Amino acid sequence: MSRPDRTSRFAALLHWFDAEAQEPGATAAVATSPKRVEWTRVVPFILMHVACLGVFVVGWHGTAVLVAIALYLIRMFAITGFYHRYFSHRSFRASRPVQFLFALVGASAAQRGPLWWAAHHRKHHRHADTPLDVHSPSEHGFWWSHMGWITSAVNFPTDMREVRDLAKYPELRWLNRFDIVVPVLLALSLFVLGGWPFLIWGFFVSTVVLFHGTCLINSLAHQMGSRRYDTDDDSRNSFVLALITLGEGWHNNHHRFPGSARQGFFWWEVDITYYGLKFLQALGIIRDLRPVPARVLRSTS
Repeated sequence: MSRPDRTSRFAALLHWFDAEAQEPGATAAVATSPKRVEWTRVVPFILMHVACLGVFVVGWHGTAVLVAIALYLIRMFAITGFYHRYFSHRSFRASRPVQFLFALVGASAAQRGPLWWAAHHRKHHRHADTPLDVHSPSEHGFWWSHMGWITSAVNFPTDMREVRDLAKYPELRWLNRFDIVVPVLLALSLFVLGGWPFLIWGFFVSTVVLFHGTCLINSLAHQMGSRRYDTDDDSRNSFVLALITLGEGWHNNHHRFPGSARQGFFWWEVDITYYGLKFLQALGIIRDLRPVPARVLRSTS
């Protein structure tokens, strides 16, 4: 391997620990091949999937499976309620300590930092299902929209211009920059508490299932389901996806009015994340949940 190649590989490895590490020549590489997979950078992502095979070694472990389910639900709520509805859309208000606490829980899901997540999601709404939407299945195909887009160098950086309101908090910027810290601490804690079964089931299996559950909204929620509203994109409502993602499956509703804290607009549309947010509001932990306007509820276009 030549010296430039070694330098490039080393720079890519730095991204495992520092999301803002600069890789020499990365800008030029992105310009010439925006869908090139950065294999060195995505090694941890691949290894997490491989580690799930450890269930065949540790076997079925009832307590560890319950821990996996609990961590799936808790972290899915943090992703849907805070990474999405709070950080991306500001659909309710929270104190600085509360926003940081739930940013920590969301970061433990290994879906990058809250600023990176929110910046990409805000772009998604502005360019939904156009060539500028980096995870549109109609533009880029199912697999790229589901998971391929996160492997490309063009999508690694956080566009701070999209999240100026969040970037003013140094604790969020730190968490976003060193996004590997919280998942690693969670994994180590689980190993200390319950050994290999807790690590395999509680961290790797739970995290991988959580990742794909979240990504189904990028891929399937723009292909599968019904359309109540005639939005300028392919977003759809799906009861099945709503159950998997604690309410995010009402995606056509969401694209009709993204600012609402509620995505199941009607009582029969199960939205577990919204119920959780209502509970937090009743406890005084968050406030000012933004409702769905009556004019939206009355319309079908």
